[in-house]
Amino acid sequence: MRTAVLFDLDGTLVDSLADIADALDAVLRELGHPTHSLEAYRRFVGEGARELVRRALPSGAASQLDDALARYKARYRAHLVEKTRPYEGIPELVAALRARGVPLAVVTNKPHDAAIEVIERLFSPGTFERVLGQQDGVPHKPDPTGPRSILRALDVRPSDALFVGDSDTDMRTARNAGMRAVGVTWGFRARAELEASGAEHLVDHPREIVTLLRA
Repeated sequence: MRTAVLFDLDGTLVDSLADIADALDAVLRELGHPTHSLEAYRRFVGEGARELVRRALPSGAASQLDDALARYKARYRAHLVEKTRPYEGIPELVAALRARGVPLAVVTNKPHDAAIEVIERLFSPGTFERVLGQQDGVPHKPDPTGPRSILRALDVRPSDALFVGDSDTDMRTARNAGMRAVGVTWGFRARAELEASGAEHLVDHPREIVTLLRA
């Protein structure tokens, strides 16, 4: 039986919230709007950059969405990994999985080019066999199209794969694609959200994921 592990990126592999918040707060100040707390950004992220910006803009500012989105993407790319780092235990986890021959991939709603750059700058070459971010022509999570295409390329059945994430979106992605849904409690969203959205497993530390593969 061939197994694989697919990961969400932000809030699962890396803590990127401060860089995201800093970039978007700077744009909001440029446009004369109020900024937000880090806790607010935990609720804003997860469904792509456009939805993130829409949520951060005040009501009545919908006409500025395209401009604000373009500004945010440019500013965020310029400061992509100033504060962003892998979570504690993640480097050891991916090393352990690779040592066992488990293929790894990333499926994220972060823009594809930004996702690629984060992975390249924070992880060793070859750590992940596939990285798929939000891009034209591919429905974003929780649609199962992206994860299923990766599993086909890896020659892994969905029922033999774990999808690891920190949000309702990730748990729905796993269910929609027929994968085992693993919720991580160190990410951007609360344990209660993961439980309510159908997580089959909840893990408090990355090392627990190795144990799940043995189950």
